[in-house]
Amino acid sequence: MSARAGVAARLALTLALFLAFSFAATANPDILGNIVEKACVPTMQATGHPLPCRKVDLARWFAVLKDIRGRTQYLVLPTGPIAGIESPSLLNPEAPNYWQYAWEARAFVEEAAGRTIPREAIGLAINSAKGRSQNQLHIHVDCVRRDVIQVLRRSQSSIGADWRPLPVRLRGHHYLATRIEGDELGTIDPFKLLAEKVPTARAAMGDQTLVVIGAVFKNGRPGFYVLNDHVNATPGDTASGEELLDHNCAVLGDPR
Repeated sequence: MSARAGVAARLALTLALFLAFSFAATANPDILGNIVEKACVPTMQATGHPLPCRKVDLARWFAVLKDIRGRTQYLVLPTGPIAGIESPSLLNPEAPNYWQYAWEARAFVEEAAGRTIPREAIGLAINSAKGRSQNQLHIHVDCVRRDVIQVLRRSQSSIGADWRPLPVRLRGHHYLATRIEGDELGTIDPFKLLAEKVPTARAAMGDQTLVVIGAVFKNGRPGFYVLNDHVNATPGDTASGEELLDHNCAVLGDPR
């Protein structure tokens, strides 16, 4: 790295640390967007290094950033401003599939864990507009709660290609569930999958949460479970699918 690149990287890292401190202290709802747009992207463009992000893909318009919570949690974000799950642009045919990028980012979770993680133990989640703290779209990537993995295994025969209510509540909330076969998500975008198949969700996308969890089905084939909940004021459900993830990665038997 040249002296100029080194200075730029250090400045970007300093800015990110300052912003992260501000986030922790004041819960600034614009902090994630600021980190990516004002630090990660400019540093990548100027130096070829993504600091303070772990990855910036300028061609596919996304970044991967370590979350300040948890040892293994990462976030996948667009490199430009997109508010969240309610953003109409996510349903455009040419919209990037941020879920596929998030699935690829599980490599950073495994790196942080120091071991390979079974696909059934990796989850991706986006919270509803009422269940999030940030104004920038971000998909959480981390380990899945052990009890959630067990419920999905037991419920496998009742989860098909159509959206249906999961027979067991998760974290006290009712979820719809569907399944996708394949090692990768590829061009299957859960945002579009939900909007196209669940009309009530499309009419109120901001009230939805989505969770994608890796799976190995009884036939031995790999795939994914896709789960959906929506805001419900009566039981105080803010539709925060992140609740199904475990930022302590207890499923790996690590006490930290």
